[in-house]
Amino acid sequence: MGGFKKIEDRPTPKEVYNWRVYMLAIICGCGALTFGYDGAFIGTTIARPSFREAMGIDKMTKAEQTAMTTNLTSTFTGSAWFGAVFAWPCMEAFGRKRPMQVSAVLFNLGAILMTVTTHNLGLIYAGRAITGFAVGVLTATIPTFIGEFSPPAIRGQLTGFFEIAYQIGSLVGFWINFGITSHMDVTSNTSWRVAMAVQLIPGGMLAVGSVILKESPGWLLRKGREEEAMAVLSYVRQLPEDHEYLQQEVAMLRVVIEEERKFAGGKTGMGPYLRAFTKELRVPHVRHRVDYSPTLFTSVGIASEDVNLYTGFYGLVKAVGAITFCLWIVDRSGRRVPWLLSAGGCAITLVYIGAYVIAVDPASKKGMLTGSEQRQGTGAVACIMLYSFIWSWGGNSLAWIVSAEMFPISMRSITGAFGAATQWLSSFAATMSAPHMQAAVGGWVFVFYGICCFLTLVFTFVFIPETRGTPIESMAKLFGGPSRYCQWRQKKAWPPHGIPPPVTDDVVPESPQLGEKAEIDYLERV
Repeated sequence: MGGFKKIEDRPTPKEVYNWRVYMLAIICGCGALTFGYDGAFIGTTIARPSFREAMGIDKMTKAEQTAMTTNLTSTFTGSAWFGAVFAWPCMEAFGRKRPMQVSAVLFNLGAILMTVTTHNLGLIYAGRAITGFAVGVLTATIPTFIGEFSPPAIRGQLTGFFEIAYQIGSLVGFWINFGITSHMDVTSNTSWRVAMAVQLIPGGMLAVGSVILKESPGWLLRKGREEEAMAVLSYVRQLPEDHEYLQQEVAMLRVVIEEERKFAGGKTGMGPYLRAFTKELRVPHVRHRVDYSPTLFTSVGIASEDVNLYTGFYGLVKAVGAITFCLWIVDRSGRRVPWLLSAGGCAITLVYIGAYVIAVDPASKKGMLTGSEQRQGTGAVACIMLYSFIWSWGGNSLAWIVSAEMFPISMRSITGAFGAATQWLSSFAATMSAPHMQAAVGGWVFVFYGICCFLTLVFTFVFIPETRGTPIESMAKLFGGPSRYCQWRQKKAWPPHGIPPPVTDDVVPESPQLGEKAEIDYLERV
């Protein structure tokens, strides 16, 4: 789709690519730090002997301990689902900034409850529920918010800051636990309290940073607050309000908002929203969780004393992959090809891991492996690391980026919330089922997830277009145009780069057919 270069929807003044848009994206990314840190620190923390003794877990039966571990992990994801659903009316009524600020306060409250409790497991559950709810709101709000103020040419990079922050949070969570294990008395209650208290750092950064955030200009326009919207755009773009670029941007937003109002209020009723729900559900929102990463390495034969170290390197590889992709690649390579490569690579690596665990069952041999089995095990560990790398710049990053940029303004609140809720529901199901699936079918659980990745590959090839450089005002035509069921023909539908022309007239033209009509329509508008 044009090679490794940025694609602009129209000539863009250099002032638009300024420090303010990056600053706003970085502040928003603090919300993802909370999300990433939780996924990395909680599994090891609740397994510490000091925590289990303080909460009376060591006196439970084996079945009760398994249930407790699963429940503590899934309480967060289940509450996050409710938070994501609740984000819709909040974003619709109060915009994007206020829900983020309230969520930051709630997250810090939950972190404090988990840190100060002594022998009360109920407070741990309460803290997990509160922080989960707050993170659910943040995951619905932040990608939507970033997508709305980002210039199209760097929208992927800016939205990718959410994923970068998530990976940094994960990395900190992994190595905080490794440092605690290596340099602190793990029998002391301080060892698990420190890990709990670190949550307050990203929560506090978000609470303080959100004070200087500006409200979404698209939401302000929908609410009839045009002067405020223009002032925000002027601030973020570093251009005067009478600049031609800003006037064009606001004019396109006005046309799209008016057309959406007519469309949503017409004979089709709730049809547009139902179609949006269906499309959002079909987009692969599978968020890779690392709550059980120690179990992953144990299953391929890594000794228990080395699991934390391997888990730390796993997080490091994943972070390097995501940061590299989001900062330097996503707005040059696009979305579609990396997603296809990631899904295919993940499918292959997961099937290999599953085949190795099924054939060798290294966990049961406790290190007594033949030379051939050891070499195969080295390959399995390499596949885990490779999976971590290629997943980080595929489904792990692109699901947030594409879902944040594909919907029109009037639907952004509900689809952002719905996308996050779908992600958290999938995460909740995986968190609850993974230990039981592995206990029941062993290595076949990896084969199952490999098949899921292959199905993602097929779905992406058919239905997901390249969205790089496409203005949000043109997304409806891109996803609903002549190539909607054959997105591999996108460039033929909208030559030369596969980008539909933005709506600039009072009447929205019908989508052309593939070939000549599409090219004529494009040339007439440029």
